[in-house]
Amino acid sequence: MRVRARVLKYLFGCSLGLLALAAARVAIADPPSASPPAPPAAIQMADIPLRADSDTRYAEGVLQRVAVTDPDATLGPALEAIGKSADEKLYEFQPAQLRTLPIMRVESLERHWVFDANRLARWQADLRQATAWYASDAAELLRRRAAWQAIKDSSSAAGLPPALADRVDAVQAQLTAAAQALSIPLSRQAALEQRANAVEERIKAGHRAVSDAINDIDARLMRIDSPPLWDAGKSQDTGEDTLALLRTGLDIEVRFARDYGAAGSGNQRALHVLQLLLLPLLLWLARKSRDAIRAGVMSETAAGVLGRPLSTWLLLSMLGVLALEPDAPLMVQQVALVLAAVPVLRLLPPSARRQLDQWPHVITALFLAERLGFLFLANTLFYRLSTVALTALALAAILWLLHRTRRQVHPAASARLASILRAIAWGAAALLGVSLVANLFGNVSLAEMLTSAVIGCGYFGLVLYAGVTVIITLLQLLLTRQGISRFRLGREHAPPLVQLLIRLLTATAAVGWAVYAMDRFRILRATYAFVTEVLSYTLTIGEVSISLGNVLLFFISVIIAFWAARTIRLILRDEVLTRMALPRGVGNSVASLSYYLVLLLGLGIALSAAGFQTSQLTIVFGALGVGIGFGLQGVVNNFVSGLILMFERPIQPGDVVEISGTSGQVRDIGMRATRIKTFEGADVIVPNGTLLSDKLTNWTMLDRSRRIEASIGLAYGTDPRQAIALLDAVARDTPGIVADPAPTVLFMGIGASTLDFSVRAWTYDFDRWIDIRSDLLTRLYDALRQAGIEIAFPQRDLHLRTVSEEAGAALARAGAPVASAAAESASAASTASTASAASTATTRTTRVPSAPSATHEPSEPRPPPR
Repeated sequence: MRVRARVLKYLFGCSLGLLALAAARVAIADPPSASPPAPPAAIQMADIPLRADSDTRYAEGVLQRVAVTDPDATLGPALEAIGKSADEKLYEFQPAQLRTLPIMRVESLERHWVFDANRLARWQADLRQATAWYASDAAELLRRRAAWQAIKDSSSAAGLPPALADRVDAVQAQLTAAAQALSIPLSRQAALEQRANAVEERIKAGHRAVSDAINDIDARLMRIDSPPLWDAGKSQDTGEDTLALLRTGLDIEVRFARDYGAAGSGNQRALHVLQLLLLPLLLWLARKSRDAIRAGVMSETAAGVLGRPLSTWLLLSMLGVLALEPDAPLMVQQVALVLAAVPVLRLLPPSARRQLDQWPHVITALFLAERLGFLFLANTLFYRLSTVALTALALAAILWLLHRTRRQVHPAASARLASILRAIAWGAAALLGVSLVANLFGNVSLAEMLTSAVIGCGYFGLVLYAGVTVIITLLQLLLTRQGISRFRLGREHAPPLVQLLIRLLTATAAVGWAVYAMDRFRILRATYAFVTEVLSYTLTIGEVSISLGNVLLFFISVIIAFWAARTIRLILRDEVLTRMALPRGVGNSVASLSYYLVLLLGLGIALSAAGFQTSQLTIVFGALGVGIGFGLQGVVNNFVSGLILMFERPIQPGDVVEISGTSGQVRDIGMRATRIKTFEGADVIVPNGTLLSDKLTNWTMLDRSRRIEASIGLAYGTDPRQAIALLDAVARDTPGIVADPAPTVLFMGIGASTLDFSVRAWTYDFDRWIDIRSDLLTRLYDALRQAGIEIAFPQRDLHLRTVSEEAGAALARAGAPVASAAAESASAASTASTASAASTATTRTTRVPSAPSATHEPSEPRPPPR
């Protein structure tokens, strides 16, 4: 019932908040009709000299800026280069010609158009930045001229002194001259914008033509687009036209690569820095590991990577081109893949070489042969025959390798991987067979696509495998070096960090290979369009619009925010703050506050990335605020209490505390609650508000010292001075008992049956104080027994007033000891029905020894190690 009441309160508060905000929005949405802007106020006569000087200086500044800056001189050549690039492609490649080019050439043209569009967008941004002051200066000049004109139009203009009137005319003339001078760059800006708009339209037209050509080529994959191979020689060959078109395309591709390199994007600069830093690092690691490689103490994979630093650098550089420059010209990426061929074969792990046998060499040779196919593009028949020959060669090589490895025995650990690779090889052979048949019967587009995709995907997978192996090997070597062990983060978190990086790299490589394969098999565009359509589906509720893509982006952003917050907290807590001389608990508070700050910042970024606008969030947070006032007071109280705990720091993780009958060790302090690990092993969640409102005992707030007290009762007749000296010597000799403050033995009093002594000692080892106390009591008992000092046990006097005759006779006959006779007499006296002669006896009951007792201490066992 209490939970339902809180929920109803919260919902009621949110409803009131939404109603209030809706009313406020209605009031804002329907403001009273705005009155027309008031005319500029005339300048007062007393202010004319000062205003005249200010406006004159402003006009002179505008004239100086106009004389110095010329947007056409700085931005005109760049726009001319962009327009020239667009015109060349439009002139050389007509829409009909685009449909006859190989798909890779058309895709490269598409990248070129995208590159031109990006260059134009950057140029437009530069234009806006260079001419941003034009509009502001023009508006300011107009405002100031209107103010001076208001003086001349006012009724008091006739009464102005001649000197002031001349001053007004001079200032107005100066402002007019500045405005006229500013009109020249404004007109140039307008002309540049018009030229840029024309170039933008040409770029859009060229990009549409290329996109249509790609769609047409994809549509021809399932159609017969050429005569059968046996009739191909009868058709007229336009070798000269094709060769000229190829030369033109190659020239444009070279210019594209040159312009792309001259653009100097951020990714290109990052790649160059990575390449410059990577080579010295690899050479240094190779020199440091030379002795280990010669001694054979390093793994074969690591020895192969560090023993070939130039191959490693070349492979990682080419992978950097593919990863950091996804929009680079296809010619650049193909050259990078070709340059990586030799490093890939040299850097494969020895275990992979033994398992893959000749597969890497065959796949690499087929890829290089497929890249040389452009030499036959000048003749359609020769190009088609070369494609048939390459397909047949690849099919024969795969079947030969499958037959070669059929009887090969693999270890149990790699048997499953070998079976998967064999299945992939049989699938590739089937696709090559389909390509061969399609080429023979006239479906050249499908044949080219299948052959190129099968060979390209196999080689690209080999490159990724070698690259990931090299990166993982380098990470393991760097994170396990002796210098890293100096850091606590490296000692404790290096192995799981390496495993996490291995999984991330493997997943990234798998995703990259899948995207590459989908692109080569011509299904990436269709898949991308379908996914985009699904993710762009928008659900609108009032003013809040949510799409599936925004939801997905929100969850990804939240995951990244949690990961970043945890990483920052870990680094601050284990490495940065521990090396700084900070007061107690400050490090934990800073790390925790940084964690929640990054988390809140990441949540805000996630909401912004998900498409939430500020006005929408205002409505939600406003309703939430009213709901908090009604139903979430406890949550807010605990949240604020958590902040107070982090700033005041009365407790910190590792402290031993007692709160509301719960004793244990603080594990972590959250924003809402604190987790305490009891000495029995249970986790107790204590709200932060309780820690501030209730009485809290912190045993280890300032230090980890603990006083141990043991109470001992000795028998009557014991010399107190001798007992104090003996107990003090034993306490001082007990391991774990500190000498400062020294142990103290006190004679506490004379009890009913004992002489009471108290042994008080201190220990700095709080985690073992129970063990130390037990050892102290054991030593005290042994010392008292060896010294012959009797430990008292309870005694009681029993007074008998009457004893029956039968009982007295029995006692006399038995001759029992006094103590036994008294006990039997007491039993008889309690059951006798008649009184007998009064007699009195006094005796002492049987002694029951008692162990030394300790004063009250918390009964918990030793706390678990921190």
